[in-house]
Amino acid sequence: MSFDPINRRLSDFLELAVPSSDKKQWQKETLEPAVKRFPERRENFQTDSGLTIGPLYSPEDLTPQDLDYNRDLGYPGEFPYTRGVQPNTYRGRVWTMRQYSGYGTAVETNQRYRYLLDNGQTGLSVAFDLPTQIGYDSDHELAKGEVGKVGVPICSLADMETLFDGIPLDKVSTSMTINATASILLCFYIAAAKKQGVSQDQISGTVQNDILKEYIARGTYAYPPRPSMRLVVDVFKYCAENVPKWNTISISGYHMREAGATAVQELAFTFANAISYVQAALDAGLKIDDFGPRLSFFFVAQNNLFEEVAKFRAARRMWARIMKDRFGAKDPRSMMLRFHTQTAGVSLTAQQPDNNLIRCTIQALSAVLGGSQSLHVNSRDEALALPSEESAQLSLRTQQILAYESGAADVVDPLGGSYYVENLTNELEAQALEYIKRIDDMGGSVEAIEQGFQVKEIGDAAYRHKQEVDSGDRTIVGVNRFTTEEEPIEGLMRVDEAAAKTQIDRLEKLRKERDGGKVKAALERLSQAASGDENTVPAILECAENYCTLGEISQVLRDVFGEQEESFTF
Repeated sequence: MSFDPINRRLSDFLELAVPSSDKKQWQKETLEPAVKRFPERRENFQTDSGLTIGPLYSPEDLTPQDLDYNRDLGYPGEFPYTRGVQPNTYRGRVWTMRQYSGYGTAVETNQRYRYLLDNGQTGLSVAFDLPTQIGYDSDHELAKGEVGKVGVPICSLADMETLFDGIPLDKVSTSMTINATASILLCFYIAAAKKQGVSQDQISGTVQNDILKEYIARGTYAYPPRPSMRLVVDVFKYCAENVPKWNTISISGYHMREAGATAVQELAFTFANAISYVQAALDAGLKIDDFGPRLSFFFVAQNNLFEEVAKFRAARRMWARIMKDRFGAKDPRSMMLRFHTQTAGVSLTAQQPDNNLIRCTIQALSAVLGGSQSLHVNSRDEALALPSEESAQLSLRTQQILAYESGAADVVDPLGGSYYVENLTNELEAQALEYIKRIDDMGGSVEAIEQGFQVKEIGDAAYRHKQEVDSGDRTIVGVNRFTTEEEPIEGLMRVDEAAAKTQIDRLEKLRKERDGGKVKAALERLSQAASGDENTVPAILECAENYCTLGEISQVLRDVFGEQEESFTF
């Protein structure tokens, strides 16, 4: 019998062309021979959160018990909002482009805001310097060396008026990243709007006002947790009655993730904090649907594209179910997770800084594919200095190219239905809910914070990440692999050292020119309100309108509430 090479090759082709009947057969007959010829790059593939990644996902990984379309996904704009809170997402309105910025003085920052608005930015995001964040005026001893360095110093209504000079506050939405002194800065903003002839029911924006994550991750707190929670709820109450377009809190996972948390921990600790805020508001007599629609969130966008998209989708579903099932919300707006996203500052490298352009673009894309309502893209030079004007413009252009050229904004939830993304969405949600249960068992976020639970968990995760980088198990391009000799980058932005003196001189001038009697009376009124159980916001607003300084108002609250000191035990 003679050998027929043509028929033999045809026979081999037909045999190989027969599809596998299931995933196990595919793994054995198709994948394993291929892996023997071409070994995989590493033994275990994992997401940044340590979730195991299989080589392939198929319908077999999503049984009806794992994923029911109507129960777990639904349609955009409908419960459980996994696929988005708006039916047409960016087809109707592109996300708000907010570049977080602030430095030097209110005058300089105002110039940067006008520049960004002229270049197409659609909302403002205020970065405050450290003294402002923790309640000290620029001339306080503890403020030395920090005035205007990581944000703009705002010591009084006069500074807030300068910051928004020529920017109509009834036309522009403003986000303020401020926590311990959130109610004070909000009152400065309300008073500045009034000076423009804009009433408080016309202004829109967000105040971060998320003090719990400060005890967990950042440390810019002033007062102990429990009175700080009172100040948070006071803002809820006041805005529900007087500032209806204002988002009263931006519950932040961003800073915990920047401190080293995994995506699972970011979800879990953010929502555990949110549960505590909601419960505190309910305990104060507020109704869930009176304040629920004004709650907002703030997440990071990290490098692992698919894990981040899945995280945003899981977050929407988790929040919808928490509000409906745990708190009995009836208004659909209370169940809709609305969130701002910022690309990951911690991922930026001083080495080969142009690589940061690529990182930030991938991260921004994950936020867009995940349905974020607003976005900030970090700049290439931020590991070295505050972003230059050119770098800030390029970050804004990154957003604009994603919005108008990439096609990513043309369809709602474009990765929905991906076997991999749906599997990741389920896994992230399940593990985050396990964490929330542990925190519930401790008595809630405040109790867990007092026990140091979240700090320890994040610290452990950050340590594991550092070990992986140091060992080379985790590649950071330009840092522990693909390194090069580089010339120092030129054109970095530097804050003028004279800016601090300019700010202090303005503050001294204000103290001389204001009405001292009105200042004293307003501060005494605040002390009475804080010592009792009435809402502190009206008294703070009175202080603001009489040009009391941030430090003076904060000191009254320190005198009444005490000052927080780190005292975690493990």
